[in-house]
Amino acid sequence: MSKTSTVAFHRWADMPKERVTDQIDRRVITGDRMMLAHVYLAKGSIVPTHSHENEQLTYILEGALKFWLGEDGKDERIVRAGEVLVIPSNVPHKAEALEDTLDVDVFSPPRQDWLDGTDHYFRRT
Repeated sequence: MSKTSTVAFHRWADMPKERVTDQIDRRVITGDRMMLAHVYLAKGSIVPTHSHENEQLTYILEGALKFWLGEDGKDERIVRAGEVLVIPSNVPHKAEALEDTLDVDVFSPPRQDWLDGTDHYFRRT
């Protein structure tokens, strides 16, 4: 038996930006089993090393991010506009914005820590 879903429409430009750090903002859209986010990173900003159960696709629209992947961070990748990085569940990763960057992140399932504000690794409170 299927459940009834509500169709939702969003326009990025109409959505408020959430300030995550003094150099990183984001906008988030969440469905039942996926999350889509615009992440705005100023040049030089850092996303500290972390991992999560959520599978992640990172699609760079503008700019470039350098990633350090794996337990030892030795797998380094630069992802530029028009490129996508697929990060499997539980793979440790860190990123640095090499220039002002807009990335689209897709998570499955949605990041509960982003929804409830418990993403302390990121927020540097």
